[in-house]
Amino acid sequence: MIVALDNEGLNALAGPDSSRKRQVRRALEAASRSGRDVLVPTLVLAESYRGAARTQAIDSLLVRHRPAIETRDTDRTLARFVGAVLHAAEAGSADIVDAHVVAVTAEAGGGLVLTGDPSDLERLAAPYRSAVIEPLR
Repeated sequence: MIVALDNEGLNALAGPDSSRKRQVRRALEAASRSGRDVLVPTLVLAESYRGAARTQAIDSLLVRHRPAIETRDTDRTLARFVGAVLHAAEAGSADIVDAHVVAVTAEAGGGLVLTGDPSDLERLAAPYRSAVIEPLR
């Protein structure tokens, strides 16, 4: 069981203090206490890297939280899983980043996905009961 961050979760953590940032921090602290991994698919990084300032904020965040936050690269195994997630949801390539988040979570045996976009992720995660979608508030 893991905690996975999508673009909104990662940006909440990298941004100024907010209720979303505090929610993500609490989840990271709980994951640390329970020995659970926190994963961010590298495709989420590609979605998050927007301009020099944002890129630096994300990279600084990852350095500060190393090894607590790990990234998961897309290899052929994960690519197949992502394709299966998209196929099962009858989704297109517009959902590729969210499908990576669901696939990483399901691949790890399940866990909590922190997102600002719960409807898309719930649709993609529907076949994977072990992937729990938690909206950021």
